[in-house]
Amino acid sequence: MTETPARARTDVTDPGSGSGATLDHARIKRLGLGLTAGTLTWAACIFAFESVSEGAAERINDLTGLAFQLGLFCLLTVQYRTRATGLSRPAVAMLKVEAVILGVASIWSLLHGILPENLQDAGWLLILDICWPLSMIGMMVIGIKLAITARWRGLLRWWPLVAESWVFVTMPAVIIFGDASARWVGGGHLLIGYATLGVLLALRPELVTSEQ
Repeated sequence: MTETPARARTDVTDPGSGSGATLDHARIKRLGLGLTAGTLTWAACIFAFESVSEGAAERINDLTGLAFQLGLFCLLTVQYRTRATGLSRPAVAMLKVEAVILGVASIWSLLHGILPENLQDAGWLLILDICWPLSMIGMMVIGIKLAITARWRGLLRWWPLVAESWVFVTMPAVIIFGDASARWVGGGHLLIGYATLGVLLALRPELVTSEQ
């Protein structure tokens, strides 16, 4: 029998959570920067083109949108590994469901960005397209649950709500002002929301782990 002082915890595996893996602060920082990088890529496209509804601009928008979606997977990884929405099965399941919907939306972004124009409006592809707005609505639901659960602390408890309100801010702007004017709303919200959220994760990873 020996007595050894318990080491400080920098991982986020919860007893009984079943995650089976740890997520240290260094990886949280990298994932946060991945979120920011993907967001900045898409925001740059939105700012650069007055309209992304046709031609090369549409393809660039699709592929930079894919970069943003990959950034969202970085965020979902942190949320899943830290059990940000809670430890119950439904709380964990909502993150898994969101990952599936986001995955389908990402496939649409890739295919719509590389397929010939005569295939871009195919019915089966339009079905995949539905997952784009659904994935963003799902992120908003996760942000609400995360704030209520309060496993993340400080600004990182509340900033996902800011970031994940993107679809509810941008879509009305598109309807009211059209694509040309709404790009400043959409791009600006990405910078304030998701890009900043990634920076906060990189700067303050301890706010999302069990370490106080």
